[in-house]
Amino acid sequence: MPLDDRDPLPPDHDRVLQPRDLLGALYRAERPALLRFLARRTADDRAEDIVQQVFARMAGQTHDQSAAIASPGAYLRQAARNLVRDDARAAERTSLHLHMSIEDAPVADVDPIAALEARDRLARIEAAVLRLKPLTRQIFLACRLDGYSYAEIAEQTGLSIRGVEKQMSRAIKQLGRHLRDHD
Repeated sequence: MPLDDRDPLPPDHDRVLQPRDLLGALYRAERPALLRFLARRTADDRAEDIVQQVFARMAGQTHDQSAAIASPGAYLRQAARNLVRDDARAAERTSLHLHMSIEDAPVADVDPIAALEARDRLARIEAAVLRLKPLTRQIFLACRLDGYSYAEIAEQTGLSIRGVEKQMSRAIKQLGRHLRDHD
C-alpha cells in the first residue's frame, strides 16, 4: 500500500538491511512454502530438519554468493530436493528400510530348553573359535564380527587379499568340522 505525503515514514525506513536480516526475512517468507514442498517428498519429521539444513547452508554462504542467487525460492527448493535425494541415497546405502525399532521387534516366548541349547551351541562355537590359530582367528573375527572387508584386513595384517581369503577359508573349514563333530 503506497504512502500518502502526510503519512509518517515507517520505522527504520533508512536502515540498510544486513545479510542476516535478509536471511531472516527470507526464512520467514519461504519456510511455509518449503515445508509444504517437502511434505510431499519426505516424512514430516524430516521436513523441519531439511529446512534447517537448507537455511544453514545458505547462512554459510558469503554475501557475494548470496547476492548471485537470482531466485531464492527456486534455489531453496532445489537445495531441499538435493538434501532429500542425499537422504534417500544414505538410507539405501545403510539399508535403513531393514532397520527395526527395538519396540517393534517381536519377542519370542521364553523356552528354557531352546535357551539351554542356544547357550550350549554358543559355547561350542566359542571353543571352536579359540582353537583357531591366532592370525586365523584375528582375520575371521575381523571379517565376521567387525565387518571389515578382505582388503581392509589385508592392509591391517600386512597379508595379501589372497592370503586373507586363504585364512578365512581355513577358518570356515575348521569351524565347520569342529561344529559337525560336536553336534
